[in-house]
Amino acid sequence: MQLHHVRVHKSDENLAREDQLAWKIAEVAADPALVSEEVTEMVINRVIDNAAVAAASLTRRPVIAARSQALAHPRSNGGDGSTVFGLAPARRVSPEWAAWANGVAVRELDYHDTFLAAEYSHPGDNIPPITAVAQHLAASRGLTGSDLVRGIATGYEIQIDLVKSISLHAHKIDHVAHLGPSVAAGIGTLLGLDEETIFQAVGQALHTTTATRQSRKGEISSWKAHAPAFAGKMAVEAVDRALRGETSPTPIYEGEDGVIAWLLDGPGGSYDVSLPAAGSIKRAILDSYTKEHSAEYQAQAWIDLARRLHNEHPELLVAGAITSIVIHTSHHTHYVIGSGANDPQKYDPTASRETLDHSIPYIFTVALQDGTWNHVDSYSPERAGRPDTIALWNTVTTTEDTEWTRRYHSLDPAEKAFGGRVEIELSNGTRLVDEIAVADAHPLGARPFARAEYIDKFRTLAAPVLEKSEIERFLSLAQRLPELRSADLGGLTIVAKPGLLASIATPNGIF
Repeated sequence: MQLHHVRVHKSDENLAREDQLAWKIAEVAADPALVSEEVTEMVINRVIDNAAVAAASLTRRPVIAARSQALAHPRSNGGDGSTVFGLAPARRVSPEWAAWANGVAVRELDYHDTFLAAEYSHPGDNIPPITAVAQHLAASRGLTGSDLVRGIATGYEIQIDLVKSISLHAHKIDHVAHLGPSVAAGIGTLLGLDEETIFQAVGQALHTTTATRQSRKGEISSWKAHAPAFAGKMAVEAVDRALRGETSPTPIYEGEDGVIAWLLDGPGGSYDVSLPAAGSIKRAILDSYTKEHSAEYQAQAWIDLARRLHNEHPELLVAGAITSIVIHTSHHTHYVIGSGANDPQKYDPTASRETLDHSIPYIFTVALQDGTWNHVDSYSPERAGRPDTIALWNTVTTTEDTEWTRRYHSLDPAEKAFGGRVEIELSNGTRLVDEIAVADAHPLGARPFARAEYIDKFRTLAAPVLEKSEIERFLSLAQRLPELRSADLGGLTIVAKPGLLASIATPNGIF
C-alpha cells in the first residue's frame, strides 16, 4: 500500500493532476494487476449474497417502484442493455437504470455486506452498477466474467480504502459519497479505461453524489435504499460523459471550494489515504463482512448476544422481570442506532421499518424475547406493537464506552470489534452482565460465513419467489463467474416465479 497525503490547496497553488486523490484512484483502477484466487472466491460469495437479498425484496414497494422506472427506459443504442432482478434476461433496460433498480433491490432490506471504519459502507453496492455496464457492453467489447471480477475487486478496494481514511458522517454527509468514486473506478477497470478518463469520471461521480445524512436520521424513509442506487446510477453516467470527453471539477477533493474544504474538515483539513501500489493485489474485499440478520451491521452482534441470552437465561423472559437494560458500546453504535441519536422515533412502535432497523433498543428487545430474527416478521407492525415488547423496549438505553470505541476503530483485525457489554438489572435485585465483540457470522465470530452459508442464505431467501430450478441455475452460473464468456453475463440475474411480478400493482409516475 502507498500512503497519499491529501489536503486543501488554494487555486494559485496549481496542484498537479498527478498529485490529486482522484488521479491516484484512477491509477489504481487502470492498473492491470491480476486478481488473486482468494479475492475471486469472495467476489463470487458477494454476487450470491447480493442476489439473495435482492430476491427477498422483489415484492417490496421501493423495489417495485424502482423496477417500474427502469422498465420505462429500454436499452440504449450503445449496447445490448442490462437485466433487471426479477425479470427474464431477455428484458433489457439502459444500464444506468438497471443499476438503479438492482441497487434498490440489493439495499432495501439492509441485509448485504458491510465495512465500518472512519466511515460506514456497504461495498456490495458496487456490484449492481458494474455488472449492469458489463452486461450492456459484453458483446461489443468482448467482456468476460474475469473482467467483471476485476471491476468488482476495484470497486471494493476504492470504497473501503476511502472508508478507512475519510469520515463523512462526522460532517453529516451521507456515506454514498465514497460509493460514486468507487463505482466509477470499478467500471474503469472493467472497461480497461485510461487514467485520464477514469480521473474525470471519479470527479464527476463524487461531485454529483454528496448529500446530507438526513436520509439516515429521525424518521428514516425509503430513500435509504435508493441513495446507493442513485450513486451507482450517477457513476455510470459519469463514466459515459468522461468517455465522450467531458471533464469534471478539479481538484474535486483538494480544491479551495472542493469537498474537503466545504463539506468535510474545512480549509485546514487533511487525510492520509492508503491505496494499493502499482502491481499490488486489490484485496480490500477480504476485510469486509456480510450479515446473517437483516438489520444495520452494528446490530448484528447484539442480535446474536440477545439470542444467546434468550436460550441461556429463561428468567429474562418473564413479564416484568427486567427493570433496565444498558448497552455499553462504541461511539458509532450509541450515536447512530442507539439512544445517543436522540431520535424519539427509535422508540416508536409505529415507526417505519427503515427506522426500526436503525434502533438497537428495538432490535435487542425483540431478539431477546424471540431468540431469533426474521427479515419480515421481526419488523411487522404487530410485532413492534406488542405491549410487553414496548414495555421492555423503553427500559433499553445505550451509552458510549471508550474501550469499545477504541476497538471499533482498531486497525488490528483481531481486535476490531462491533459489539460491547450489556448490563441487565432484574426486579429481584440481581444483575446480569455479558458481552460480545463480533457477530457470529464475522470471520472471527462463532460461526463465520463461508461459501456454504452464502448459498444457504440465497436458497432460504429466494425460495418464496424463485423456482427451484432458477435457484440452482443462478448458483451454478455465479460460482463459475471468472470462467463466464461474454454471452453468459446476461445470466447473472434472477427470474421471479411465473406471474409473481405481474400480479403486483405498479405505481405510475412521469416516465
